[in-house]
Amino acid sequence: MPDIPPEQHEPDGASRRSPRRRTLGEVWDEVGQRGLRETLSRYASHAALLAVIAVGVWAARSGLITLPSTPLLTQAAETEAATPTAVVSALQMADLPSFKAASGTTGVVARAAELHTVMPERPRLQIVKYAVQVGDTLFGIADQFGIKPATILWGNWDALSGDPHTLSPGQELNILPVDGALHEWSEGENLERVATFYGVTVQDILEWPGNDFDPAEDPNTIEIKAGMAIVIPGGQRETPTWRTPRITRSNPASAKILGPGACGQVVDGPIGTGTFVWPTASKWISGYTYDPATHPAIDLGGSIGTAIFASDTGVVVYSGWNDWGYGYVIVIDHGNGWQTLYAHLSAINVGCGQAVFQGGVIAGMGCTGNCSGPHVHFEMMSDSYGKVNPVSFLP
Repeated sequence: MPDIPPEQHEPDGASRRSPRRRTLGEVWDEVGQRGLRETLSRYASHAALLAVIAVGVWAARSGLITLPSTPLLTQAAETEAATPTAVVSALQMADLPSFKAASGTTGVVARAAELHTVMPERPRLQIVKYAVQVGDTLFGIADQFGIKPATILWGNWDALSGDPHTLSPGQELNILPVDGALHEWSEGENLERVATFYGVTVQDILEWPGNDFDPAEDPNTIEIKAGMAIVIPGGQRETPTWRTPRITRSNPASAKILGPGACGQVVDGPIGTGTFVWPTASKWISGYTYDPATHPAIDLGGSIGTAIFASDTGVVVYSGWNDWGYGYVIVIDHGNGWQTLYAHLSAINVGCGQAVFQGGVIAGMGCTGNCSGPHVHFEMMSDSYGKVNPVSFLP
């Protein structure tokens, strides 16, 4: 009998041995490999839910828990039905509660009255009249009506003769509704030339609602009656510099137009320092301050006879009466391109061609010419800058 190899030799009963059992993890891995995990998980969750419901029903029937008498869906429907809607019910007056008025009332609902009503400020389109009061100035009146001082002057050019110092109590002034000028129409005038004179456009005049023009109308054919007052919004006039021209020591006779105070001879004398001092002991600006359009000077207040000083060294080139509202005037040429002017004086201490020195007394304060109270009208003029604000050059 041939030998049997060891690996082929089996003991008795080996052919009947049971196969090895797989673990749960191995089974789950095989399920995953076959792509069935998601399906089994879904079935398992459904089965768990059914089991929970079955347990709940069993517990309810056994008396372990008590369920509400009305199903949840029925309760939700009743809650929704109880929510107020916008539908108006057919209520009658009798269904409403009675109203009991508080003691002291008449049985009606009262509203508290607001005595103060805030009204928006409306733009003014019409020209109003104002009677000048004692102590008024162009600056004060302008502040009162919210317009520029120049607008007061340009709106009353003829009445004031182009000079703010001609303002006097009792005068009736035109107060324009907007900053600008007032033009009285004359026969034969041209609207375009008028607009050019005041430095505006024709449309500026036509479109201003207070003028009652049709902006679409042809400016060349528009009819304007003579004497009609037209507001020129934004319009300006040139300051009349001929009233106080530059008077040099080489040609003082150029000031003859101003009045008898003009000097006739050519004179020479000391040169100014180039610095200036206040012409009065007081620095109180009274009435008018500097405004290049209406008042290119400052008015310093005081009393009649208050000493007036030479602001800098120089030669007198005008001394005497001024025919254009300044009263008694002194003009000093400082020989370095500057001149100073002192107006409305009550007394004059220096004459034509006389040398004066900084700080020397030259006159007394007064109220001559167009004046509403004692003061000195003080101007400074430069060949380079024209008429300047004296405050900018005084210590």
